[in-house]
Formats: sequence, C-alpha cells, structure tokens
Amino acid sequence: MATSTPENIQNIIYPAPESPTDRRFDDLVEFLQMALERTVKEYGPYKLMPSTFVMNETRYIMEIKNNTGKINVIWSSTSPDKEKDLQAIRISLRKDLLGYRIALINAGKQADIDKIKTLDDLKNLKIGQGRGWGDNAVYRENGISVSEHNYKDLFRMVTEKYIDLFPRGITEVFDEYELNHSELSGLSIEQHLVIYYLWPYYFFTSRKDIVLAQRIEKGLQMMLADGSFEKVFNRHNSQVILKANLKNRRIIQIKNPFLPKDAPVGSGNIQPLDAAHNGV
Repeated sequence: MATSTPENIQNIIYPAPESPTDRRFDDLVEFLQMALERTVKEYGPYKLMPSTFVMNETRYIMEIKNNTGKINVIWSSTSPDKEKDLQAIRISLRKDLLGYRIALINAGKQADIDKIKTLDDLKNLKIGQGRGWGDNAVYRENGISVSEHNYKDLFRMVTEKYIDLFPRGITEVFDEYELNHSELSGLSIEQHLVIYYLWPYYFFTSRKDIVLAQRIEKGLQMMLADGSFEKVFNRHNSQVILKANLKNRRIIQIKNPFLPKDAPVGSGNIQPLDAAHNGV
C-alpha cells in the first residue's frame, strides 16, 4: 500500500467476528482486502479494520443505512428491502454456497433425522438461528419453526436438545464443529440431509457511499478477470465442497421468496454443487 498522510487514508470498517474463534468470514475479508488493494492507484490508500464492537445483522444494516461511520461495508444475503435501503455490489461472493445447509445436531438425534424425507417432515423439527439473520424469514415462510438466539449459544442449545437442528453453510459447518465439539459432548454433524435455497451473498455499502461501492465492485471485477477471485474461492472452499458430499445427501429444497427478481445468482459455474441436484 502506498505511503500517505493519515488524513488521506480511507478507513474501511467491516463487521467484527462474533468470538475469538469465529473464522466464518475470513474469505470475505480477503476478497475485500484484495479488491481494495487492486484499486489503490485509482482511489487511493486505505486502512481495513473490523468494527470496534460486535452487532447483529439487523444493527449492522441500520448503521450502514444511516451512514453513521461505525461501519461502512457489510456482507449479507440479499433481499428487495436491503437493495432498497443499501447499495448492493451484485457479485455473489461465495457462488451461492451458503444456500446449501448442513446441520449441527445432537448425535443422539441422527436416527430421528434420518426419517426426514420431505419439507412436511422438516416442519416437525425446530431449527436454531442467530438473532436477526436474514434467512430466518425464509425458513418461516416455508412453515419451519425457528428459534432465534445468540450465535455462540446455539452450539450448546443444539447439544442440549433445546433445538433439533442448527443449519450451517457448508463453508461453516466443518470448522465450527472442530472448534466446538471438544467442549460440547454429543455435538455432531448431521450425516445425510442438506437443506437448499437460493442465497447469494453480496457486499453492501451505504447509498451515500457510492464511491466505495464502485471501488469494491471494480476491484472484484478485476479479480474475476485475472482469475484471483477463483483462486481465493477455491482455496477457502474446495475442501469443504468435497467434505459436504452433497451428491450422497438427501436434498430438501425450500423457496426463497425474498430474492429480488432480477438478482444475478452466482459469479461462475458451480459444477460440484450442480451435480448434487441430479435426480432431485
């Protein structure tokens, strides 16, 4: 990064991790950093940093919408309301991987979950989700019971059977299991089921911060063009795609009625995941 006086450096503030072991968004921070780095010549130097305190997604969206300066870029699923209130950068950061959900469960419930074959069966279970998460409404719209709690409490709650499933993106579930299972006896990765819904993930800025949005979009487009986007994506995700073994799981697909009708889905071909839908 070019040397510059402090007053000329743009501070880019993104959501802080929710705990010291929260690594869910390392790939997105890397995408953001690389996009900013590629645009230094045109837009100037920057300093990338996490927010000073943790907020839930609803609060982050409010802070961005109101352009408070506490945070100026977030990553989130999209919806018509979000794209009305915020400036969406319409490049799907994880090629829609987060739409494939594998659950954390109590190992003793595996036999019961093996009986779940359809959406109607799934409606008999209670899932756990974080407070304010965007897909809470997707589950409820499909008739699925949702219990909202703090993210870090959900691991204990599924282990103690207060909830039946804690669905996680395939980019999240394996690392989260490794980080938590030694302290939570009975925590397990469900073996045979995957829930799927369209769930593109974008960067968002304030509508008053169009220059930052343009900068991030230009940097991402440069990464797509030179192949570095694909390299970062594969480095963070290729192994979990293999671990997920989607072609040998039962897929229950639910509808996302909150997806903007003109939203581009994905930023490239997702052959390993497309193959999972064969015969569904």
